[in-house]
Amino acid sequence: MSRRTRTARRRPVAAAVLAAGAVLLPAVPASAASGADQDFVIEDPRITESSGLAASKRHPGVYWTHNDSDDGAFLYAVDSRTGKTVATVTMTGVGEPRDVEAISLGPDGNLYVGDIGDNLGGTWDHVWIYRLPEPAELRDQTVAATQFTVQYEDGPRDAEALMVHPRTGRVYLASKKQSGGRLYAGPEKLSAQGVNVFRPTGADVDWVTDGAFSPDGSELVLRSYLGAKAYDWKGDGSLGEPRRLSAPLLGQSESVTYTADGTGLMYGAEGTRSRVVRVDVEKRDGAGGEGKAPGGTKSPGAGAGGADGAGGGGEAGEGDGKPTGTAGLVVVGAVVLVWLGLRKGRRGAK
Repeated sequence: MSRRTRTARRRPVAAAVLAAGAVLLPAVPASAASGADQDFVIEDPRITESSGLAASKRHPGVYWTHNDSDDGAFLYAVDSRTGKTVATVTMTGVGEPRDVEAISLGPDGNLYVGDIGDNLGGTWDHVWIYRLPEPAELRDQTVAATQFTVQYEDGPRDAEALMVHPRTGRVYLASKKQSGGRLYAGPEKLSAQGVNVFRPTGADVDWVTDGAFSPDGSELVLRSYLGAKAYDWKGDGSLGEPRRLSAPLLGQSESVTYTADGTGLMYGAEGTRSRVVRVDVEKRDGAGGEGKAPGGTKSPGAGAGGADGAGGGGEAGEGDGKPTGTAGLVVVGAVVLVWLGLRKGRRGAK
């Protein structure tokens, strides 16, 4: 979203946290040792509104990101070992990007960039997707991209999540609404000629700010401001029952991606020197999925009092009742940190 609308759209986030008493995990390091695919800080002063993440397949430990609107046709390759930008890619052939919100890697080796945000609340009659090959060399360069025009079957939508299925290569979008959001499927193959119509899959998803398929394509994770949920992926585009995942508290939470090997989820946020935090992925048992929270502790699985994430219904905190003891302190800390983050964001928007 653009800087001029950011303050107004942050207020519902704080209200929701306060109302729900959401238990979110603070952003603390995954381990004392740094290395590839671990927690890192984006050091590049040009990257102030990181709004999407994609793990490189060609370059281990490198993550592609981009700014939100008001930046240009730029992509940045950030090394998770150092947090430094190791390549800046300038896309050509795409006109002037309007509101870039998401990035994903397809099985064809291409990067897919979603210029799909709508700062007017869902009034633009079309949006765009850009496709370009992931560079073989990490250096500053200009890369020609293909531009695809996109419309929704049921009318304009604001969206911030673009996911490419790692097996079929089909592109999916998730609209962003606090309630009543939808998952949309694109054509089997995008066409640079004419309009690509995205149709609802029948899955309702709420307040989605980003999403990612697992590397094997069996699971879809959807991120929201207040949490994240995982769904078993069914080939027809429908979703299984949601499972709450641990999600670190990162202020304006805008991005998520799997590590290239599928062993972790990387969560990011907007802001200067923003943090990207790893949460380990564990195999699910019969009681629902559990992951490792930052710091090596086990995080709550489904129904363990996590915040309501993207889609699936239910309210934050259900399953455990009212938080007490340590959980209560986490609630207080979460609210305070969100409040401080919003204050900082409002100062930056002035």
